[in-house]
Amino acid sequence: METLTLHPTEADAGTRADVWLAARLENLTRSAVQRLLEEGRVTRNGKPLAKNCRLSGGEVLTVSLPDPEPIDARPQDIPLDVVFEDGDVIVVNKPKGLVVHPAPGHPDGTLVNALLYHCGGSLSGVGGALRPGIVHRIDRDTSGLIIAAKNDFAHLRLAAQLQDHSLARTYECIVVGGLREDAGTVDAPIGRHPSDRKRMAVVPGGRPAVTHWEVLARFPGRTHLRCRLETGRTHQIRVHMASLGHPVLGDPVYGKAVPGLQGQCLHAAALRFTHPRTGERLELSCPLPEEFQAQLRKLAGQC
Repeated sequence: METLTLHPTEADAGTRADVWLAARLENLTRSAVQRLLEEGRVTRNGKPLAKNCRLSGGEVLTVSLPDPEPIDARPQDIPLDVVFEDGDVIVVNKPKGLVVHPAPGHPDGTLVNALLYHCGGSLSGVGGALRPGIVHRIDRDTSGLIIAAKNDFAHLRLAAQLQDHSLARTYECIVVGGLREDAGTVDAPIGRHPSDRKRMAVVPGGRPAVTHWEVLARFPGRTHLRCRLETGRTHQIRVHMASLGHPVLGDPVYGKAVPGLQGQCLHAAALRFTHPRTGERLELSCPLPEEFQAQLRKLAGQC
């Protein structure tokens, strides 16, 4: 059983414990956090914490994670574009169209199935039976770099870097329209859409979400951006850009589909993190996919 020690600050005083924990334990849903609280696995200064209890700020929380569930997903021989790999970590350049983990409607043929085959079953179990090794996720129709952990030691330390924002994720995207400024930050909470549970939205009381963006190139009616995530909410860049009135090009959910373009023009281009065992600071990148480059060439030709 693994344990985590967390330190709410005075600014967190008055926040419900389950809400605060769910915002920081990015690999666990709020319902999973509530189960931990109900089972007495979260203590405050050594005493079990109730799920509806509010933080006082300055206390010490200890989270005892249950032993990982057995892995149920089956290995499948699916080609992988491996950017980095050692005994603890594997970083893959995921193509568009590849689902990250098994889910209803996608029982196999996912990145997890491919990783289980490639790694010989050596993946962490912290993410549960259907998400072994997965430290963070990217959408099916978003391409680019994703990290998986080969053991629980690596997984928990990478998850901690997600929480303290030292694991830096940089994306490139093309958005509709022209932004007035050359750079900016969207600091807007994200939660389930109030009337469409399949979508996310900027909503009061949502989980904190921060996206930093800068303009790389401007074209007629389009802008090429670099985005850096400070948090990692579901569909974060897509939701934040749409909230500005500049949805990601080709986004069928928050914008409009584009004929000949599979999903949104969004690519996880770079990662920067500390290796969980060696302490080495790693900086990894991968080129834009051909489909993305083709869109840029087309836009450049219109200038």
